[in-house]
Amino acid sequence: MQQIIRAIGLMSGTSMDGIDVALIETDGLAYVKPLNSAVLPYNEDFKKQIEQALIDAQSVTNRQERPGCLNEVEQAITAWHIYAVAQLGEIADVIGFHGQTVLHRPDEGYTIQLGDGAALARESGMDVVFDMRANDMVHGGQGAPLVPIYHQALAAQLDEQTRKNGVGFINIGGISNATFVFEGQDPIALDCGPGNALLDQWVQSEANIAYDDGGLIADKGVAHDDVIERYMGLPFFDREGPKSLDRGDFTLEHVQGMALADGAATLAKLTAAAIAKSASDLDQMPKTLIISGGGARNASIMRYLSEIMGDAVNVAASDTYGFSSDMMEAEAWAYLAVRSLKGLPLTFPSTTGCEKPVTGGVLAKAI
Repeated sequence: MQQIIRAIGLMSGTSMDGIDVALIETDGLAYVKPLNSAVLPYNEDFKKQIEQALIDAQSVTNRQERPGCLNEVEQAITAWHIYAVAQLGEIADVIGFHGQTVLHRPDEGYTIQLGDGAALARESGMDVVFDMRANDMVHGGQGAPLVPIYHQALAAQLDEQTRKNGVGFINIGGISNATFVFEGQDPIALDCGPGNALLDQWVQSEANIAYDDGGLIADKGVAHDDVIERYMGLPFFDREGPKSLDRGDFTLEHVQGMALADGAATLAKLTAAAIAKSASDLDQMPKTLIISGGGARNASIMRYLSEIMGDAVNVAASDTYGFSSDMMEAEAWAYLAVRSLKGLPLTFPSTTGCEKPVTGGVLAKAI
């Protein structure tokens, strides 16, 4: 019997709204049991610091560089995560630490997630696995997405008929990414396109609202299909997967001048259209799409996606299947940390484009 390990996963994603913390126990294979979770929201001042870090990171040409405010923000990110672990109040064998992505340039072979794994290990008293994307890039991969192998473990918990017909796990965070699981195959994965990031930026810039809560703003607008076609004509959508995105790869350029609600509706439908395209590019269309992340709570995105996919595909939030919409990525980082400890692959040619299945992560031992 495989060793069961308690692991904490920490995720601070491209939405930059805070830290998700999840405790699971797992063997790093098919057994996964969520145990506890917590959320630590960032305050508005710290969100602005991260936004400045995104700007300062644009000048980086080496992933070890920390120009501008990056050193200061890295220390602060680490302090926030130390506090998040303390707030959870649990002891684990290992922590999976994602950090905060401020730059992702797969075509140039580097990615930067701010966060000091050694400091987190020292302060928490628990071993920490961090920097899990870099080794994939060393082996020719995109460094993202890393969650697919966890999605495959979750798919094993579904009923036989659902598994047989193929399952797509769609995470709609700042960027949307997808994992498609078909029995007997390695998972297929890719970033789909904009998730909530553009929609958040739009309502912030036009109405000083943090995000479109529940899709209520988008629901009052009319989606402009000509604008969506303009976005879908960008080179990213012509590339075959595996492929990944940086938060800054899409802008509000094409919605400028639109009414608030129409812009929100257009961007919500764009998110859905990008996800639908990623599924339609497969050799086989999955019959089930399981949606997680903040986008699962946006009724407009969910409605557009259901309409585009049609009656032949069941689109539902992950909670419908007993999986946590909010904690899935944090759980995944805990699961990946365990796989890293065991030397198991985190990424595959079909998920990131790496040359062969590879493990990853740097282990910081608690002192």
